[in-house]
Amino acid sequence: MMKKKWAGATYLAAILLLSTVLPAEQETVIPLTAGWKFSPCDKLEFARPDFDDSHWLPFRVDRIWEEQGFERLDGYGWYRLRLVIPAQLRQGAYLQDGLRIFLGKINNFDQAFLNGRLFGINGQLVAENTPIDESFTSAKMELWNIERVYVLPPDDPRILWDQENVIAVRVFDEGGSGGLWTGDASLRMVQLADYLALESAQVPYRFDSRRLRKNIVLKNISASRSLEGTMNVQAVNKVNGEIMFSQTLKAEVKPLTRLEMPLALPLIDQSCRVSGDFRFKTGDAHFTFSEETPYVLTPEPPGTPRINGPVVTGGRPGRPFLFAVAATGRRPLAFSASNLPPGLSMDPATGIISGRSTTAGEYEVVINVENKLGRNQRELKIVIGAGPAGIALTPPLGWNSWNCWGLAVDQDKILAAAKAFREEGLADHGWSYINIDDGWEIKGDSPGPKRSAAGDILVNEKFPDLKGLADRVHDLGLKIGIYSSPGPLTCGGYTASHGYEFQDAQSLAAWGIDYLKYDWCSYEKIAADQSRPELEKPYRLMRQALDAIDRDIVYSLCQYGMGKVWEWGATVGGNLWRTTGDINDTWQSVKEIGFSQVENAPFAGPGHWNDPDMLVVGWVGWGPQLHPTNLTPDEQYTHISLWSLLAAPLLIGCDLERLDTFTLNLLTNDEVLAVDQDPLGKQAVPVIAADDIQVWVKELADGGRAVGVFNLGEKTAVYSLDLVKIGCSGKAALRDLWRQKNLGEFAGKFTATVPAHGVKLIRVVTSR
Repeated sequence: MMKKKWAGATYLAAILLLSTVLPAEQETVIPLTAGWKFSPCDKLEFARPDFDDSHWLPFRVDRIWEEQGFERLDGYGWYRLRLVIPAQLRQGAYLQDGLRIFLGKINNFDQAFLNGRLFGINGQLVAENTPIDESFTSAKMELWNIERVYVLPPDDPRILWDQENVIAVRVFDEGGSGGLWTGDASLRMVQLADYLALESAQVPYRFDSRRLRKNIVLKNISASRSLEGTMNVQAVNKVNGEIMFSQTLKAEVKPLTRLEMPLALPLIDQSCRVSGDFRFKTGDAHFTFSEETPYVLTPEPPGTPRINGPVVTGGRPGRPFLFAVAATGRRPLAFSASNLPPGLSMDPATGIISGRSTTAGEYEVVINVENKLGRNQRELKIVIGAGPAGIALTPPLGWNSWNCWGLAVDQDKILAAAKAFREEGLADHGWSYINIDDGWEIKGDSPGPKRSAAGDILVNEKFPDLKGLADRVHDLGLKIGIYSSPGPLTCGGYTASHGYEFQDAQSLAAWGIDYLKYDWCSYEKIAADQSRPELEKPYRLMRQALDAIDRDIVYSLCQYGMGKVWEWGATVGGNLWRTTGDINDTWQSVKEIGFSQVENAPFAGPGHWNDPDMLVVGWVGWGPQLHPTNLTPDEQYTHISLWSLLAAPLLIGCDLERLDTFTLNLLTNDEVLAVDQDPLGKQAVPVIAADDIQVWVKELADGGRAVGVFNLGEKTAVYSLDLVKIGCSGKAALRDLWRQKNLGEFAGKFTATVPAHGVKLIRVVTSR
């Protein structure tokens, strides 16, 4: 879990884009993108305007410092920039309310100085004479994703008009990436549009029987200025261009008040682009926004019983076994099973299979589920075998705390996630792992990690009863995961497992842990080099420790694809391994990560999976301040479709207590999840690339193929798929997996309309 190298809803805000067009006298914007210098040292004298930085390195602010020659730099680094701030910037401005200094995003913690005087800390403006905290390493890790925007009064004595000014930024980084990194810093005067905010950006659309509804709300955040103008809102069908809604309001938005416009759209099976434009009565300035609407494709499951989830599962002889049969249908449901392995039994009220089986073998278990409306039967293969590959026979389906809570995770949040799996029905579709990421351990200190007198790893005050928590998760038929590092400290600076691997594995077993994410983090300072033996060494050691305990623990190697881990991850006993750096909730991140999973395809299979990182749908934010994902609805359909085709572990990263209609629908399509959980375990590969279209094909256990037709372009595409190129020489039966609808038989060609950044996911079976 490195901290993010990039940054940029669910549909909740879908993609929010703000732009400002200004009258001529307001056009001056001074970019702060070039001329920076850098030092990896830490002295407060670096803030002084008269400090001689001529020997410092010229430095870029559009990439992290690890990508500029400081790969192992943790701690402090300083940036300095010299510039003249012309008085004409103020004199020619339409408003003279303040000077806006924008530094982009900074990873992780920062203090900003203007001419030797502190003016900002982590995006918060501070008073002129605020004392300097010489050590600010206790700031929160999640600040990496916060924009640093500061507005200083034009007469602030820290500003030297028509003279050289020095901006100095002191950055502290702890683990992972660091520094200024978005490359969009700028300086300008405040503009009218800065006083408007789209207050409804984090409010979900509401689905009723006929309409999709939302109130578009703008708020005047100024405490003194009224904003008079005209708001225009229009919704356009993203695929065919049809105008679905159009309305204009004239209004005066008084200080700290709101302007509201109800929006109601017909329910359709594709997205609309909603765009708004507030034109100010004075001058030419205007405030614009846009978002894309959600649309639901997955049909409601029937009231009759239906068994879902993986069709194969495994465990090792003599180890505790837990598997909950996933089933939908009107409650109550009654479960039964025949031909269970010796030592295992099923709870007929819950469908939870548990116990210990000492008899190795493959068991074709027949599962029955019934209610007042009917009955359903399906086979479940239970493999009791030896070795690490005997577990995780399909990619893990679950949830991880990091992408929503970051280091703000606690025991109550974990239990709430587990309950949501049951209450929201995710467990009924096969989702089963509830994973605690970094932040559960005792914080390390300057000498190093903290442990008990006996050397046991300790939980912190946020997790008063980890064993009790695991028991409660298991009682729900779910499994629980945890996080550590082969280094002395985790990425967040908490105690990790270096030197205590066997002792920590015993602790995991005693607590009842089912999954371990083992994150490289501080081991980078222990490894002698980046050779394959050095990369393998810590993961082999923890594998030995896990083999020595009386428990099956799925083993996740988190080291970002170094040394082509897919080539050796299985040989060191991994069940899955990260193939890439951290994902975030932007189209660029999802696209770059997802569509690059090609070279590793031959190394995926039952018991060992390529992991392109967690899902970024729903409310995310890396804790504790969350926001709806910045992915549009179409991008989210692409995200889930592609990860399923890749046979990737699917780990939800959102706040499960804020699940909305769209996100829940996105995560509970059993036919899409079945592609990910297909027991053959083949990873999809790209077979066609034509302009903005990519076609990925995944072979399935029953001889069929799952096919994703992806449109990476900016416009809707009508694409004719050559079925011969995907291996279908005769007639083929096609099924739309998201809509769970048969499309008919086709020979030669199949034509699909694919929205921008969207997907057509189909199942293809060649007629015999």
